Amino acid sequence: MKINSIYIGGWFQRTMLQLSEIYDFLRDGSSQLKLNKRKLEELHRGLAIGSIEYGVAGEEFVQFLTSEQIQVKICEDGLIIVSSDQVSEETMFADVERLKDYYENRLSPAINYIFSLGAPVPKELAHIENIYPYFIVCDNAKREEIAELLSRTERQKYFEFDNKNYSVLRGDKYYFVNNKKATMVSIERYIEEQVFIREFKGQLHRYLNLHRIIWERIDNVKDRAKVRGSDIVKFSTKLESYAKTVTLIDGRIEQMSTYISTRERIAKEDQELTDFLAISGYRYETLRDTLEYIKDLWDMTQHYVQSAQKLFDGIKQDVTSSSIDSLTIVTSMSAGAAILSLFTESEPEFTTFGVVYFFILAFIGWGATKLLAYIQQRRKYEISDVEIDKHIK
Repeated sequence: MKINSIYIGGWFQRTMLQLSEIYDFLRDGSSQLKLNKRKLEELHRGLAIGSIEYGVAGEEFVQFLTSEQIQVKICEDGLIIVSSDQVSEETMFADVERLKDYYENRLSPAINYIFSLGAPVPKELAHIENIYPYFIVCDNAKREEIAELLSRTERQKYFEFDNKNYSVLRGDKYYFVNNKKATMVSIERYIEEQVFIREFKGQLHRYLNLHRIIWERIDNVKDRAKVRGSDIVKFSTKLESYAKTVTLIDGRIEQMSTYISTRERIAKEDQELTDFLAISGYRYETLRDTLEYIKDLWDMTQHYVQSAQKLFDGIKQDVTSSSIDSLTIVTSMSAGAAILSLFTESEPEFTTFGVVYFFILAFIGWGATKLLAYIQQRRKYEISDVEIDKHIK
């Protein structure tokens, strides 16, 4: 059995404008943005680019071959495919790790640095460990040989399909593609769509989990009968952070509608994907339905965090009013003491008793202020909110 090539890939939203920026960097290590030139040059050298081309096939793409015989294709919608045909059955796992290392430790840091300016990626998404699908392409292998490869990588078969041009046996992270008489262009187009669909679904799943996490965090702030005055600023800051995260992620989700529609249109116009669409074409519609569901969840989350912010803004106003009342009392006490001193002294006179009396009044005023401030901090304010059953979503 001959292993022809290995592919890995990923996807994150990009546009044709950003593809042009990537091309400028890949071509000569330059950037129109205010980035560190020395770091750009260092990252560019690390990619070991040999030849590079800019093309169009349904959408624009940049493709380059490294001096290590690793081929990289970056599409305008952000799809990235990394592959190599310098592989064998004996070195399969080492070859997978070689591609993964290039993708994670050389290519991704370079692209991330190019786009390090502008709207940030939410920290909840910035450090997610990606598990890529690994595509192992074999030539005219027997079914038993493919099954044996699967047993070396996965314990469970997820699905299998077979047609006259190629067959696919899939585990969790590994796809084994047995090429019978298909062109490599056809195989690569199949792999591209599988990577896109899997990554699109993976992002939606991450957004679903983040919705759950952020909602529970907001609940932890709101689900309190009372809150101390000293904790109000802390909770308000937390809510502000959640609101910022929700806004950033909501923007990412809104972008996804365009990408799924464009991918579906290109795929349905591509004759190389006829067999693929016969089996997986429905998944575009399923992904769109799931996307709409996630959008609705994030709209609810955005409204929820806004309502929590309004609730705590109201409490902060109550605290401010109470503080002003307390200062008014202290000021009145000081003024009263000053007026009383005018009536008890026949004429102004600088004496030792007068100095001591002044410091006593100052101490009483300071102590009264501290006491009232302590009372305000320890005072518990009621949080009035509508109770809902959150077990049904």
